[in-house]
Amino acid sequence: MKRILLCILCISSYQGYSQMIDQGFLKLDSISLNAQAETIQTIIQKQTKDSLPHVFMTQHWDTINFNPYDEYRQTYPFGITFTDTTYASPVAHKKVVTSRYGWRNRRAHKGIDIDLVTGDDVMVMLDGKVRAVRTFPGLGKAVVVRHDNGLETVYGHLSKQTVKVNDVIKKGTVIGKGGNTGNSTGSHLHLIVSYKGVYINPEYLFDFTEENSIRNQEIWINKKWVTPYLHSSNRQTSIVIATTYDEAILNEIQQKKIYIVKKGDTLSKIANKYQTSITAICNENAIMKTSTLRVGQQLVVNK
Repeated sequence: MKRILLCILCISSYQGYSQMIDQGFLKLDSISLNAQAETIQTIIQKQTKDSLPHVFMTQHWDTINFNPYDEYRQTYPFGITFTDTTYASPVAHKKVVTSRYGWRNRRAHKGIDIDLVTGDDVMVMLDGKVRAVRTFPGLGKAVVVRHDNGLETVYGHLSKQTVKVNDVIKKGTVIGKGGNTGNSTGSHLHLIVSYKGVYINPEYLFDFTEENSIRNQEIWINKKWVTPYLHSSNRQTSIVIATTYDEAILNEIQQKKIYIVKKGDTLSKIANKYQTSITAICNENAIMKTSTLRVGQQLVVNK
């Protein structure tokens, strides 16, 4: 009896309790307490999920600064949910990735470059709301769009922006014209994907082939996919999607390997073998790029 009373007290604090009774969700005489708890949890989760887009679209909403999450610290791994299975291509022609997310010229390249000709239409990939339309250092003319799941996509080096701040837009909407503005050596689209200020390797979330597919409707991100020096801008990193928290933890563990240095090995050879960067190996092992490798030396590498 005490457990039943406790359950009723807990339920009564939840908004909409009376409606739940009217709809037959709570029937103490015919439904077990466990079943009731599961029903309540499902309703709460659904209502929480339904309210998330409103949270994302109001918190840290800043139409001036590129990253409004400067003081936010993300915990890992974290999950992102998509309602769609496909995205709209940001360009109308075949997508050719000319430079990938990763280490490039001793600097972090935090997005991918997609080939285009100045004046080509650039489209938003997902439904969303325009957060910023500005010229940013390095990016030139750019458009920042926030999406219902908390992701932001950024479209840089544009020659023209065709949307306004606070516009609510559907995927496939033209948001600008391709160009060569900012720090750019030729016309292309610089595409950035981030979550609460954390840059994510776009190819981990999206398949940039003609399929235009989102890799999974629930994707979990560990530190590998937000750390540029673990990737090379010259080639696509081998991708294994984590669809649960546990998979993300396991993948991070499996991505590390102990390599035993052999005669003739160099940091460059080892980096190429494991499709990682020299910087990643050095950072992981607290060594310098000029360090001499010893035969039999153990190095931690990220596969």
